Amino acid sequence: MRKYSIIIPVYNRPDEVEELLQCLVQQTYTCFEVVIIEDGSVTKCEDVVNTFKEKLAIHYYFQQNTGQGFARNAGFQKATGDYFIILDSDALIENNYLEIVENQLNTQFLDLYGGPDRDHPNFSPIQKAISYSMTSVFTTGGIRGSKKNLGGTFHPRSFNMGLSREVYEKTKGFIITRMGEDIEFSIRAISLGFKSGLIPDAFIYHKRRTSFVQFYRQLRFFGKARINISRYFPKELKLVHTFPMIFTLGCFSIPLWYLVFTPFFYLAIVLLGIYVLLNFVDSSIKNKSIQVGLLSIVAVFVQLIGYGIGFITEGWKKLFEEKGFKQTGEKIEYPS
Repeated sequence: MRKYSIIIPVYNRPDEVEELLQCLVQQTYTCFEVVIIEDGSVTKCEDVVNTFKEKLAIHYYFQQNTGQGFARNAGFQKATGDYFIILDSDALIENNYLEIVENQLNTQFLDLYGGPDRDHPNFSPIQKAISYSMTSVFTTGGIRGSKKNLGGTFHPRSFNMGLSREVYEKTKGFIITRMGEDIEFSIRAISLGFKSGLIPDAFIYHKRRTSFVQFYRQLRFFGKARINISRYFPKELKLVHTFPMIFTLGCFSIPLWYLVFTPFFYLAIVLLGIYVLLNFVDSSIKNKSIQVGLLSIVAVFVQLIGYGIGFITEGWKKLFEEKGFKQTGEKIEYPS
């Protein structure tokens, strides 16, 4: 049987870790270990982990804060499995998650895989709205986690990523700790000849942020991260990645059109209204809730404008920096 090492970096989230570990206790495939890397947390999860010592093969390590990418590297170094799975601490999984992955790897082996994310029935309306926005075909969320990946080659994301030990040994793990570390890692692994793919049924329930303020900060950071990836791989910055920037500039320019050319102002209002209506109807139907549909409109604007502003500000910064500059994110704080 293939042995899995499930690596979970944690930063001040003991309650979330407890819920994820409870999911792991219920797995139908049982040949796995859990490696918890506490990345400099003030509120530690060690006591929570200790309650699972008799239920799971679990190992807990504390280190000074280095960021999620380097924390995962520490997990790789401690892991004893044949295949590594990285999960965010705010994830929940079904009890057949590992069984699905094992069956896929036995049928068609993937050196590197990613799985999609969904919202859980128990999530709050805001969490459901944020989840909708991050996975909708009407936003940049629609370019990942689907069989037809509009962003080009599928690049697994670290909230739900698996990789063989050989991938780790040849890549040496993450070289960015924050600001797009998972995409850079995936691109580099694929460039070495490793096969990547999506396992659609290996999904997680991703809690994400619980307020729009937190969500905005996170998406602004994601926009900056996309520019940072282009520092390492310039050709990976594609037209589809500029959509949030175009949307942001378009929204901010609408009042100007009223002064410059009134017909364009009314045209922009109509087009924006259609876009809002599409998101509202789609989300309301999918979530079976008008409340979530309305909140999804807010989430979509927060996502696209937050990402767009981050993309613009980091892109502007890149124009004036030294050629060949690389940002590893070690001295950048990830937004909470």
